[in-house]
Amino acid sequence: MSASREPVIRLRNVGVSYWLRQSLFRRRKFWALRDVSFDLYEGDSLGVIGKNGVGKSTLLRLLAGVMSPDCGTLENRGVSTSLLSLNLGFLPYLSGRENAILGGMFQGMSREEIESKMDAIVQFAELDEFIDQPVSSYSSGMKARLGFAVAFQVQPDVVLIDEVIGVGDADFQQKSVAVMKERMRAHDTTIVFVSHSAPLIRELCNRAVWIEDRVVQTEGDAETVLAAYDRFLKTGERPQAAAADPA
Repeated sequence: MSASREPVIRLRNVGVSYWLRQSLFRRRKFWALRDVSFDLYEGDSLGVIGKNGVGKSTLLRLLAGVMSPDCGTLENRGVSTSLLSLNLGFLPYLSGRENAILGGMFQGMSREEIESKMDAIVQFAELDEFIDQPVSSYSSGMKARLGFAVAFQVQPDVVLIDEVIGVGDADFQQKSVAVMKERMRAHDTTIVFVSHSAPLIRELCNRAVWIEDRVVQTEGDAETVLAAYDRFLKTGERPQAAAADPA
């Protein structure tokens, strides 16, 4: 189905590197991503599966435009993105309300627009008595609820979600999954969902990308990719050899 559509974001042989200091006079290049290629299509829910430390969060930052690749090409064909990640955090000395306003404005909304949606944000995030308290007093689950509520009120073309659904109580996880499913059925939001949970990706996503050793191993329909990932976890079998580090 996706083969007949034009992608909204296209990656080809993308790599991201950092310099790591080994001693006072020596550094070495570390590749957070080495060879990543896939297409993201409008209306898709794309799961990114892999173990911790394989480059999944770096990939989301690339898609969000927070960073640029050191090699390869990333083409965004005019879509807006919203990155929902606990690792990005909030300003701890500001209240939940102030952080929600700043987050909405940072993602392209006017102050008036985000303030008009504040009641819905507070209700969804279940933060009624805490919304005007500093975020430094929030638990990780409270921060996740606020971030999720803001991201889905902003309504970008592409929502990038980094493990946030796995944080918080079971009731909120179910509510978050229900909202994502509703958006997917309406085909008005494209979702990229990073997780190491195959069951969640199977429930939420129609397509998937498996990253291992910072290289895309395979991508395609979710069931096929998850089956390959499951075989790897059980037997070590890979669908292809990992690419060599870029020069």
